[in-house]
Amino acid sequence: MKKIICKKEYDTETATKIKQYTNGYFGDPAGYEETLYQTPGGLYFLYVSGGAASPYPQEDILRMAKTKVNAWLDQH
Repeated sequence: MKKIICKKEYDTETATKIKQYTNGYFGDPAGYEETLYQTPGGLYFLYVSGGAASPYPQEDILRMAKTKVNAWLDQH
């Protein structure tokens, strides 16, 4: 998936996957996945997707500040 946010490109095809977190099971309407990526330019983002009752009912890309990356990694 590719998305432009604030004139910067975030692309799961060209970024480096750092860690993936899965909550729930396949087919769970409340289940979701968050995958942390780093772009070649050093920016971080989450690729998110999930079931209809999850926090991410549609796939999306969310920017992540460098200052929040370690906290996310520690949580997951």
